[in-house]
Amino acid sequence: MNKVDNQTIALAGVLQATFLVDQIAREGRCNEEAFNTALSSLFITSPEQTIDVFGSLTRLQKGLELLRDLLSQPSRSQAPTWLRYALSILHLEAKLRKQPAMLQQISKGLEQANSPKEHFGLSHENTIASLADTYHKTISTLSLRIQVNGDPTHLRSEHNAAKIRSLLLAGIRSAMLWHQVGGHRWQLLFKRKALMNSATTLLKGLTH
Repeated sequence: MNKVDNQTIALAGVLQATFLVDQIAREGRCNEEAFNTALSSLFITSPEQTIDVFGSLTRLQKGLELLRDLLSQPSRSQAPTWLRYALSILHLEAKLRKQPAMLQQISKGLEQANSPKEHFGLSHENTIASLADTYHKTISTLSLRIQVNGDPTHLRSEHNAAKIRSLLLAGIRSAMLWHQVGGHRWQLLFKRKALMNSATTLLKGLTH
C-alpha cells in the first residue's frame, strides 16, 4: 500500500471509533465487531503494516465508508457529531505528542489492561474499565476535553461511559498512527480527493 492508503486507513480508524462513541451515546449500543477492532488496536504496538493495527480492511469497513462519504459530499452547514469528535481527537493527539510523561503513563495503563484482557477477554467489562481508567487519568486531564452528547439514560450507565472512554482512547491511537504515516490536518482540506479515491479503492477491494 502507498502512503495515501496508509493515511486513509489510519483516518478511517479515527472515524470508526468516534462513530461508535456517538452510537453508544445515542442508542446505548454499537456494532460489537467494530468495537472489538477499536479495542484490539490499542494492544498492537509493533505492526509491520498500518492495516495490521486493525486486523484487516474488512474490520475497518465502516470507517472507510464514513471517510469516503464525508469527502465525496459538498461541505455541510452542520458537521455530524462523530466528525466533531474526530477533529477533537486529532487536536488532542497533537497536544499529547508534547507530553512524554503522559505518553509513558498511557503505555503503562495499556500494559495493565493487558492482564484482564488475557484473563477475561478483550471485550470483558474489566478490560474496558481498565482502558477507560487510563483515558480518564491521562487524556481527559488535558485542557481540551471531548464533551460527548447523547441520551442521558445511556450516558449515565457506567459501563457505557467506560466503553466511550475506551473508544476515545482507541481514536487517539489511530490519530497517532495517522501522524506516524505522515498525516496532517491540512490534508483534509487540500488532499480530499486523494483520500476519497483511496477510501473508494480500498472499499472496492472488499467486494471483489
